[in-house]
Order: sequence, then structure tokens, then C-alpha cells
Amino acid sequence: MRHASTTDEAMELLANGLDIGAVLMDIMMPDKDGYEAIGEIKIRPALDRIPVIAVTANAMYGDREKCLEAGADDYISKPINIDKLIPMLHKYIN
Repeated sequence: MRHASTTDEAMELLANGLDIGAVLMDIMMPDKDGYEAIGEIKIRPALDRIPVIAVTANAMYGDREKCLEAGADDYISKPINIDKLIPMLHKYIN
């Protein structure tokens, strides 16, 4: 498992060709919103195959749809329920 505190750090990790199976993308990041960051990942042909799961504390009506429209493959709200996250990850990582 890798961790990045900023979008730039995350993009660097992804660009280094590490074997990353999925990205848990916090929508509320300090430097850039997660919607933008998801878009940056999904427009790069070398990265667009990596599943992105949007993570947000703003679990309001329409948030899931907004995340999916931004390019996320799935969505989970905080606090993260591990019993939901693990099967979700298994859906994308074989």
C-alpha cells in the first residue's frame, strides 16, 4: 500500500509504474479537489485502467453520481465501513 498527501505526490506514484491495483481518492484534499484529480488520472492512457474509488465525508444526495461523473469507478463514504470496502476492492482487483 502506498500513501500520498497531495495530488502531485499521487500522480508521481502512479507515473512511476508501480503495480498499483486501485486508488482510494479523497474528494476533499488540501491542494486540489478529488474530482479534478480523478480526471487527471483517467485522461492518461497509462493510468486510466486503474480503478479509482472516491472517498468522501460529504455523504449527501447526489455525491455518488457526481463522483462517478468525474470518472470514479466507485464511491464510498466516511467513516469507511471495512465490510463494504473489502468486497468493493475485490470487484476491481483480481
